[in-house]
Amino acid sequence: MTASLASGPGRDCPLCPRLVAFRDKQRAAHPDWHNAPVPSFGTDDSRLLIVGLAPGLQGANKTGRPFTGDWAGDLLYETLLHFGLASGVYDERPDDGLTLIDTRITNAVRCVPPENKPTPAEITTCRTFLSATVAAMPRLTAIVALGRIGHDSVVRALGEKPSRAPFGHGATHRIGQITLYDSYHCSRYNTNTGVLTPDMFRAVFAAVRAHLDGA
Repeated sequence: MTASLASGPGRDCPLCPRLVAFRDKQRAAHPDWHNAPVPSFGTDDSRLLIVGLAPGLQGANKTGRPFTGDWAGDLLYETLLHFGLASGVYDERPDDGLTLIDTRITNAVRCVPPENKPTPAEITTCRTFLSATVAAMPRLTAIVALGRIGHDSVVRALGEKPSRAPFGHGATHRIGQITLYDSYHCSRYNTNTGVLTPDMFRAVFAAVRAHLDGA
């Protein structure tokens, strides 16, 4: 790898053999897709970091931008636009001109995993890059974790044990100088089954918006 830890894994990161094999398979099948570790979106001087699980096969893995090209991105970016954390128009393309405001988005695992299920070892390996991303954001005060895996990885990256900061939708945790906000993941499955409604999701970001406005 030639990239620094803070900038993320290089295009041909070799650290997780199963993910490398899956990536190579997708490159052969879809040579016009991104098919590489997906970099963070947004600038490192942002005060808010949003952490998802991993790139979707036909979403970020295809487009090269987190949460771009699938249903999860529809709800996430609509919500960010609503709360003034993004500007422009989200059109499911990395060149749609959408800009994040005081916000950065990344994933606990940077490469697409088979069946969207990274292994514990892969999550642990990629946490090196999550920790470096957090460390490279000097103004960071708030993190939104989307789903339990993202939550647990963030908690560990911040040097705490998940048992001391348990995941729960709408829960908040103070870890050092960071306030962690939990949300169920904005996946199509969660929204289709009613586990997460748009109103539930907006409520989390309303709290985040209030936090940023009061900071």
